[in-house]
Amino acid sequence: MSVAKVAEISATSSKSFEDAVNTGLDRASKTIDNIEGAWVKDMKVRVKNGKVKEYRVNMKLTFVLR
Repeated sequence: MSVAKVAEISATSSKSFEDAVNTGLDRASKTIDNIEGAWVKDMKVRVKNGKVKEYRVNMKLTFVLR
């Protein structure tokens, strides 16, 4: 039997939503082992002078406890 836990994180990127997701997963994997999946809960952009300056994602990460 496995037991899983969920952690919510936010990550940003100046490139894209995909890069923000990868940045968040890379950083989270440094302190959280056994990440099994991620649910992108929310996506936002920060706009300056009519252009996208930052992509932001809020994610829920599921990881298995050992």
